[in-house]
Amino acid sequence: MILSPAPAIPLPSRAGVGLKAAHYAPFLEAARRGESAAWVEVHPQNYFCAGGPTLRWLAAIREAVPVSFHSVGLSLGSPNGPDTDELEALAALSLRFEPAMVSDHLSWSTLAGDKMPDLLPVPMTTNSLRHFARSVDQVQERLGRSILIENPSRVLAFRGDSYSEPEFLIELSRRSGCGLLVDVNNIVVGATNVGFDAQAYVDAIAGAPIGEVHIAGHTVEVDADDGALTAIDDHGSPVSEECWQLLGRLLARTGPLPVLLERDNNLPSYDELAAEAALADRLLVSERAHAA
Repeated sequence: MILSPAPAIPLPSRAGVGLKAAHYAPFLEAARRGESAAWVEVHPQNYFCAGGPTLRWLAAIREAVPVSFHSVGLSLGSPNGPDTDELEALAALSLRFEPAMVSDHLSWSTLAGDKMPDLLPVPMTTNSLRHFARSVDQVQERLGRSILIENPSRVLAFRGDSYSEPEFLIELSRRSGCGLLVDVNNIVVGATNVGFDAQAYVDAIAGAPIGEVHIAGHTVEVDADDGALTAIDDHGSPVSEECWQLLGRLLARTGPLPVLLERDNNLPSYDELAAEAALADRLLVSERAHAA
């Protein structure tokens, strides 16, 4: 178990944005004017290279604002544990850029050397919890710091699960010393698809060591035969009203936290993205004033 000191430049309890290459230039221009989002998050896998313009952009962004690394490739739930090549590349990039935070997912995506194009769910059982905690320990030992684990976006639940999702995540944190990244949109998606109570989920997870919060958009498909709803976590739509309401419920219980607006598909202009992130900032200001 690794319990690292606070990073030199921690994430502020403000709104950040998931930064894509299309927004590098307008983001840095806004940062020069003092008008950018307070922090950004990037997928470190996009920067696993020896040099070139991609790393120069990242260096410039890292000089402007705190940066969080949101990994999508460690595959912590795989039978053999974390992907060692991914972990070594992440360790090298983290050493070079000293991100404010590093996170990954309650999922797996690698099996027998084959990489799946998705973050696949893990069962919520005692054996799975034990295995996942070992994987988190391995990553934290290699990075020399605690990481955050994000709650999954689920379409189904496994038969025989012995933990609710909040119970599993809280116990994982207790055993490994990791923090949690609470994706509010994933809660909405899971509540739609699996059928749990989204508000009860938020209330249960609010007391956990949460280091970061995500909000995003999703789409809902309606089955033509029985009218059943399936939520698709596409990160390509504006944040839903239900997601905003759940975010407010969470922050009312936790106080202000770093909140990230994710948008991976159907990218709007940077100004449109920043305007949506500003809604989260206003909510954070409101919660800060209420706490005071």
